[in-house]
Amino acid sequence: MTRTALISRSVLSDQVKDHLLQAILDGRYPPGARIVETRVARDLGTSQAPVREALRDLEALGVVETTAFRGARVRRPSSAELLEAFVIRAELESLAARLAIPRLTDDDVAELAGYIRVMQAAATSDDTYEEATADAAFHGRIVELAGNETLERVWRTLEPFSRTYITIVAPGADRLQIADEHEPVLEALRQRDTALAVTVLHQHFANAAAMLGSHWEDDEPAADPGPRKGRVRTHGSAGTIEPAAVTAVAGRPGRIAEPGTLERTI
Repeated sequence: MTRTALISRSVLSDQVKDHLLQAILDGRYPPGARIVETRVARDLGTSQAPVREALRDLEALGVVETTAFRGARVRRPSSAELLEAFVIRAELESLAARLAIPRLTDDDVAELAGYIRVMQAAATSDDTYEEATADAAFHGRIVELAGNETLERVWRTLEPFSRTYITIVAPGADRLQIADEHEPVLEALRQRDTALAVTVLHQHFANAAAMLGSHWEDDEPAADPGPRKGRVRTHGSAGTIEPAAVTAVAGRPGRIAEPGTLERTI
């Protein structure tokens, strides 16, 4: 398989993963529901390979479990499972900030500020997907600015977008507060204050963990035989999708695509 084909399949599996995660979190696939590879592939107009890769990523995230001869089923991860990653991200992003600050330009700061404005607007309009996308982009940009590919690669294994999306859609989460929590991080970077940036990043993740821990219910509802049928409203929109797919570019979460299709963008 050529390098281009590998990249294309990787990006496609990210799109499938984001689509399935949205479906799991908005209840189309409730806990206990089966996720059938062939059905998902048919609905999204793709082969089974990217679906299989997406399910492996979701299993690592803790929202899917796969058993021999039974396939994949949705599970509800415990709050402890979800919170473990916050500790690791705090350390990785603190290192990223230390490496990024000497390289930081005013344009970089302005770009980060723009992500916060998008988060705040999305929180106000109740567009959870857009807020999670901007949130992950904010943190991802700090990691990119560190200029360390190994650090970025390790950071991405923690599924930052997926975990952010889970936090934002948790019942009772204050979405505007989640967006506003990024302001102290931005201010520390604007001041080029490394020690302050490390402190506020640790506090940022401690606050996020506390919010998720207080709202995430560990008890699983009874198993459901399969995904719920019917049309589903998109986040932050009065429209409907059936089924929807998302477009990811360069490993970043993307927008809703046309029903029944996935855009293969690399």
